[in-house]
Amino acid sequence: MNGPAAESHNHFVDYDELPEGSFYDPDAEYEPDPEYAATLAPDAARQRRERIGPTGRLLPYFRIPGPLVDHGPATIIAMCNQKGGVGKTTSTINLGAALAEYGRRVLLVDFDPQGALSVGLGVNPTELDFTVYNLFMERGMSADEVVLKTAVPNMDLLPSNIDLSVAEVQLVSEAARESALQRALMPLMSDYDYILIDCQPSLGLLTLNALTAAHKVIVPLECEFFALRGVALLAETIEKVQERLNPELELDGILATRYDSRTVHSREVLARVVEAFDDHVYHTVIGRTVRFPEATVAGEPITTYASSSVGAAAYRQLAREVLARDIRNS
Repeated sequence: MNGPAAESHNHFVDYDELPEGSFYDPDAEYEPDPEYAATLAPDAARQRRERIGPTGRLLPYFRIPGPLVDHGPATIIAMCNQKGGVGKTTSTINLGAALAEYGRRVLLVDFDPQGALSVGLGVNPTELDFTVYNLFMERGMSADEVVLKTAVPNMDLLPSNIDLSVAEVQLVSEAARESALQRALMPLMSDYDYILIDCQPSLGLLTLNALTAAHKVIVPLECEFFALRGVALLAETIEKVQERLNPELELDGILATRYDSRTVHSREVLARVVEAFDDHVYHTVIGRTVRFPEATVAGEPITTYASSSVGAAAYRQLAREVLARDIRNS
């Protein structure tokens, strides 16, 4: 990414320096669900009164983003964690949908041969004629032949299916094999404000392609001990990609998911993550709720399936936090 943003690696927003404007109180969106609220804070009333977030830090007000006059070039964000089952695909879908709600043009890239992102948006991977595999492995393939419109305004999808699983083998003999996805996405940059890549749960060649193409990385992290162990390895991989393949890559943030403050284990894991990574940890924390799997079965984001739910509010707050960091770093 060119310009000042590329020079401000690991620089985080000073919320006191944000421009004047309307600020959004995320508490106003909370549904009256005491049991779910308890998963975010042992004393939800105290959290609201003192604005202490689940991370133990003062929870800022994140500005409502205004409409954009012009769109593009896109900021590419890789949603990455080599451990499966951490809420990576759920976060990709719902962060994308929330950004789209705020008027940003978003492209979701399903870069996992399992095709979970595509399924989560109501697409049957077995019925696809063309996928992201065709776009970045076959010369002459046009993005218009592959990109699908979703039911969410402003949000499109580059779908995937099992065909992508052979790409790693085929890429081994290719020149500049780590940059294949970057080359495929280049013609799409001017059409979108954000491109979110849902990576497969591994640190193989496909994930390296995503990290090489990306400007930023978001690491969804389940508040569970075994998920915590893999973060250090992922951080090392990101540093190596920065050094050897993509010096503009930066860790935008670690997103705590499936958090339940009623368990000591969940609170301890989140506290350790904040202690180790400090401002790299988003203020926004995603709690557990049955609404997420229900939305997946319905094939739509939680922001449309259960628009007034706490889960939808959490991802809207995450979108505002991501945008706030971009404002400060641009």
